[in-house]
Amino acid sequence: MNFIEGTRDVSEGELQTNGITRYHVTKFYREQITNSIYYDQLKHIVEPSLEEFERTGNLDTSGEHDNTVAPGLQHKYAQTGLLLVTDRCASYCRYCFRKRIVGKNSDEIATDFSRIARYISGHPEITNVLLSGGDPFVLSTAKLDKILDHLLRIPHLDSIRFGTKAVAYQPKRFEDSALPALFQRIHEAGKTAIIVTHFDHIGEISADAERNISSLRAQGVQFLNQSVLLAKVNDDSEILAATFAKCHQMGVRPYYLFQGRPVKGASHFQVSLRRGIEIARGINQRLSGIQKTFKYIMSHYTGKIEILDLGGDGRVYMRYHQNKNPEKIGKIFSRPHLEGACWLDDLPEG
Repeated sequence: MNFIEGTRDVSEGELQTNGITRYHVTKFYREQITNSIYYDQLKHIVEPSLEEFERTGNLDTSGEHDNTVAPGLQHKYAQTGLLLVTDRCASYCRYCFRKRIVGKNSDEIATDFSRIARYISGHPEITNVLLSGGDPFVLSTAKLDKILDHLLRIPHLDSIRFGTKAVAYQPKRFEDSALPALFQRIHEAGKTAIIVTHFDHIGEISADAERNISSLRAQGVQFLNQSVLLAKVNDDSEILAATFAKCHQMGVRPYYLFQGRPVKGASHFQVSLRRGIEIARGINQRLSGIQKTFKYIMSHYTGKIEILDLGGDGRVYMRYHQNKNPEKIGKIFSRPHLEGACWLDDLPEG
């Protein structure tokens, strides 16, 4: 197998034991990054590294198993149903937090959408669903339409989100002539269609992606963007500020900047909390007021935690952006800082 550091003979068992996903990247993205001035950074997103063998961590950092209420359906936060509709992606990110699923024939993927629709129908607090996976846009538009058959009839759903990196990896997927009718169905059902793109770096935003986003926005689709803070890739305020400014200019609202998770085989992408706070501050210093729409988030087992600041008292200040317990949402809390800490669990309580 070819790694960034060179070629190494590895067995299938060794790859599985270390949680290493096979190499898979679209021709489009490979050419996009190869021809980019940012290749030395962007290669780490899709090209395997020997560092993947040396890292600890686990394969379910956010407690997805514990929040699964039916095969393929998670209900962690009151208002949101998360559907895992496929275990495939157009390309495989080396830092993926669902590498336990992606590229495999996983039994965590939704198959019984009638059962899922019954659960959502019985929980009127669920106002939106997020189709994720894997990447929902590796599925055919006809398959997505069949999934919508079960969701659009639920009256208390007001939005349908699609989480995807295919806009970066395979933007021509969004030129499918059947897609406008799919989004029109969502609008006619009285719901909002939202695509959550995944641009980690300005070098991933191609002319094709920009053109297709413009076309879909003209059809009434709303766009958000989420990025992951990644060592060697985008741990630079200037790069991320340029990425978010470009997203804003395209009509894609910067939404989350995720702290890298302690995923097995991917923890080498983590940036320390001190460095992450410095980067987030540097991004905000470079953006205008209307561009500052992102939150620096740690998607922890206990909830989505907004990382606010490292105080002069040596404590990291945080706030629950989302939590299973609604009373905790919005509450600020702090923990003593330890140098090199990258995750909430690295910080002592007290």
